[in-house]
Amino acid sequence: MTHNTVAEDVGTAPPRPARPPRPTAHPARRVLRALAPLPWLAPAIILIAAVVLWPVWEMFTTSRQNINSDGFNLGSNGWANYTAVFHDPRLPAIMTRTAIWVIAIVALTVVISLLFAQLFNQKFPGRKVVRWALIAPWAASVMMTSIVFRWMLDPNNGVINVLLHQLGIVKAFNGPQASWLGNPTDAMCWMIGVAVFVSIPFTTYALLAGLATIPGEVYEAARVDGAGRFRTYFAITLPLLRPALTVAVLINLMNVFNSFPIIYTMTSGGPDYQTSTSTVYMYAIKGYNIGQSGALSVLNFGVVILIVLVFLRANKNSLKAAN
Repeated sequence: MTHNTVAEDVGTAPPRPARPPRPTAHPARRVLRALAPLPWLAPAIILIAAVVLWPVWEMFTTSRQNINSDGFNLGSNGWANYTAVFHDPRLPAIMTRTAIWVIAIVALTVVISLLFAQLFNQKFPGRKVVRWALIAPWAASVMMTSIVFRWMLDPNNGVINVLLHQLGIVKAFNGPQASWLGNPTDAMCWMIGVAVFVSIPFTTYALLAGLATIPGEVYEAARVDGAGRFRTYFAITLPLLRPALTVAVLINLMNVFNSFPIIYTMTSGGPDYQTSTSTVYMYAIKGYNIGQSGALSVLNFGVVILIVLVFLRANKNSLKAAN
């Protein structure tokens, strides 16, 4: 059999007929298909509009009104309230203090929570009891916790001053040395400590959840390769924990920036606004200028949005891994 005969016997498959083009969907059908999920999303959209969008709009509207201290609206005030906020001589110090407040609390919370999460991830007797005990500061009201610490710091007979007096640190009660909340620097340090105290439980549990997702085979492979504890932690644990850490830091940033009960309960932002953050100062000026307070609240909202956008942009890969 010759080569030509084989070619003739085998032949080539006839070409398949081209598929007819799919009919283009009618524009009305495309619109209906796009709107199909709307009934399922409607409750969430209505809730967001009622709880977030409408208050933001009312806040912005209030910020451009001339409202006196009695609550009477005297008409539009244009952008004068914003001008007054930016020309407020206290604003630079308050915003600087707010930045210190946020950075110090979030940094200390994350570092301490990393240590606690690593500890509570180990097996030891009574681990469940200790884990449950950690929830207590988180379950309690923040204002109640702040009141308790304010009582403990009472310059006359507070528990902390009594202990410090017994240790020889505080020489006399009811004096400048015992008045921790009367000194702006000391008061800020104590309030930062209280804020860290109430922030640790959530952050620790978020990091514990992240540690639970790390497979044990990874640590086994590291041990086989001869990696020590520190090398394993910084080369394996921290990189794999980054998604959970990113979410925890983001939530803490928003919560701490908007924190109000701790400062207001312990010092009310005093003396002379020297322990006020932007949120507490916004509430304080409400008593004599509601429009200016509204303008500052809009600026605070903008700062929070900016922080969130920058943080999400910087940690985009970590958030993708978390999903």
